[in-house]
Amino acid sequence: MYEKFINPAIADVPPSGIRRFFDIAATMKDAISLGVGEPDFVTPYHIRNAAINSLLDGETQYTGNRGIPELLEEISWYLEHRFQTKYDPSTEIMVTVGASEAIDVALRALVSPGDEVLVPEPSYVSYSPSVIFATGTPVGVVTTAETEFRLTPEAIEAAITPRTKFLILPYPNNPTGGVMGREDLQKIAAVVEKHDLLVISDEIYAELSYGDHQHVSFASLPGMWQRTVTLNGFSKAFAMTGWRVGYACGPREIIAVMLKIHQYGIMCAPRMGQVAALEALRSGRLNDYEDVRKMRESYDRRRRLMVEGFRAMGLECFEPRGAFYVFPGIQPTGLTSEEFCNRLIREHKVACVPGTAFGPCGEGHIRCSYATGIDKLNIALERMEGFVRQLRG
Repeated sequence: MYEKFINPAIADVPPSGIRRFFDIAATMKDAISLGVGEPDFVTPYHIRNAAINSLLDGETQYTGNRGIPELLEEISWYLEHRFQTKYDPSTEIMVTVGASEAIDVALRALVSPGDEVLVPEPSYVSYSPSVIFATGTPVGVVTTAETEFRLTPEAIEAAITPRTKFLILPYPNNPTGGVMGREDLQKIAAVVEKHDLLVISDEIYAELSYGDHQHVSFASLPGMWQRTVTLNGFSKAFAMTGWRVGYACGPREIIAVMLKIHQYGIMCAPRMGQVAALEALRSGRLNDYEDVRKMRESYDRRRRLMVEGFRAMGLECFEPRGAFYVFPGIQPTGLTSEEFCNRLIREHKVACVPGTAFGPCGEGHIRCSYATGIDKLNIALERMEGFVRQLRG
């Protein structure tokens, strides 16, 4: 009886392809989940303690819509000194309920009915649905292992139409671990300027880059600050997923419109989370982000373990340069991504995510998060090796 009341555009959007296999694993004894992108580290003690002390001091009220002034100032300092992007904390930054709210609010503030938004694929599951929720049309731009899952100017040019207005730039990338170097981004910037586009740059994994790669913020490139809304947060780098604190930065005219949506829909991010985020940045400034460095070094070891493990099984596996995922190809098994993940969880108690959850071009791949303990990763690899051997006879 509710069909006539429900928005059909939203009803037609499928549920997230990530959570399903995680939920199955939660019902199984001894199952290992490589499905959800969440650090296995507990938020560092001094960050938790700052929030505890805030609660004990009775700081339980709303904050200003934009966020705690001290936190806005620290975010401004952090971005300028870490990624060479300068934002006025009083007008060009707003704190959100995780980077997820920042994605939603940015799109709703910028997208008008019928606007086309370029979404690189494979990429995070919420981009295309969020474009649809904002009355826009997502247009997939395929990336491949052959180009190390980097976005190319040629692929963007091929996808652009007169209705194209925005580009989502999700690097370091979830699910592939692909990154974009300065030269790569400069080529994208030329296309953005040529076609008068705006960019929503999701840099939530900016701190998680490996080897010699140093993250380059798109807004730091000449002429791109004015065309970019930069999104980031504390969930991944600081192991603060449950605190739900993110932020958006950009030209004041855009942030002012985003703030309206945030004011009416959310009011403010949780005070306790903002206090914890403030401590994360203040302490990081003093100790050169030691907490982040230690976690990144641990992820790096796991990254190499996973790549070597899949290659030893005879599966091609691009070596991720950022984030904490691997995206191996499972074509030699003869199964689709969905079939592979269904059988893997039910027969061998390892949960992964089908590549198709991140766009149709993800077929033939699976996503595995290595944000879990080395011991569990080793067991998961053993089980997966046995499964692949069984499939290949």
